Amino acid sequence: MEDDVPSLGTASPGELLRLLRDGVPRTRTELTAVTGLARSTVRARLDMLLDAGLVSDGGSEASTGGRPAGRFVFNAKARVVLAAEVGATHATVAVTDLTSTPLALLRFDQDIAEGPDVVLPRLIAAWRSLLAEGDLESVRLAGVGIGLPGPVEHSTGRPNNPPIMPGWDGYDVPGRIGAELGVPVLVDNEVNLMALGEHTKCFPEAEHLIVVKVATGIGAGFISNGKLHRGSVGAAGDLGHILAPNAGDVPCRCGNNGCLEAVASGAAIAASLRAKGIEARTSSDVVTLVRSGNLEAGQVVRQAGRNIGEVLAACVSMFNPSLIVVGGTVALAGEMLLAGVREAIYRRSLPLATENLRIVPSQAGDDGGVLGAAAMVVQHVLSPAVVDRQLA
Repeated sequence: MEDDVPSLGTASPGELLRLLRDGVPRTRTELTAVTGLARSTVRARLDMLLDAGLVSDGGSEASTGGRPAGRFVFNAKARVVLAAEVGATHATVAVTDLTSTPLALLRFDQDIAEGPDVVLPRLIAAWRSLLAEGDLESVRLAGVGIGLPGPVEHSTGRPNNPPIMPGWDGYDVPGRIGAELGVPVLVDNEVNLMALGEHTKCFPEAEHLIVVKVATGIGAGFISNGKLHRGSVGAAGDLGHILAPNAGDVPCRCGNNGCLEAVASGAAIAASLRAKGIEARTSSDVVTLVRSGNLEAGQVVRQAGRNIGEVLAACVSMFNPSLIVVGGTVALAGEMLLAGVREAIYRRSLPLATENLRIVPSQAGDDGGVLGAAAMVVQHVLSPAVVDRQLA
């Protein structure tokens, strides 16, 4: 997690902005005291931030007899971010401000298997439509953030052997989008961005957390020491393809047998119900059955929760999170899935690891991924090093 204040005496314009991003208006005198810089240096650096529109005049403090001191505050409306979370069968696109707060948002059905030459132009068209509808076309773009439903090499933004994304492997997503929009483009796995969205907008106090998505597939995102953990090639959190206890030889779409996804994903639950003579084709069908009080559907979902919890119990012992957040379409079935997850984790994990562990439903819901995509861009473009380069 970023330090709360910059190093005394070395506050660059970018570091001064980081200090002001907490939204608290401050006078030059207060900024001089916090940074240890000369008043003239603070004035010069504030002028740079004011000229860039990143800081605005926050009004004056109450006068005590002399001239009231001006106060300065971070201007979250100075730029907009374009964000998208693309799942296997849907997409959510948004325009946000520099606090990752959505200004406009749109959801639509989207088949990732149509390939990047179809999907990416559709995202660009959706963003342009939102900018026009929200009268935001004149606001400068800060950057673009995209979440995709497969492993991504974050440093290049290229999908890395994604199992359900034909035609995407190694595709230069940032190059394609950047050529159209002319701003930085960052790409990551959608579940990583769900974790970032839950952390930044809903659970900022949680330094160590796991976010699990249970939908068409199963994945997880890890926040460690307040930062997203991606792994060496972007494959961290591939929970769905860990061998599940008692899964037997059930084939998985990855080519292996006995994966957690093969027995506990929305597709697997629906298949189990069809085998019992209950019509269910999708995760949404499963949720509808559980909510309507179908006993067998509820039992199958709870068993899926136990299977997920068995795998997560190993993660709890290895990673020692303080919080596990469960989201995705299947989680909309309510307490049945969570009850199974909790049951297995508390049974299999040591009391020391679970003493203060909370297991809760997603708070960001369907917006988690797109909020995380925006937060990823904001963290990059407002980092002191990037701000300083732009102002220089």
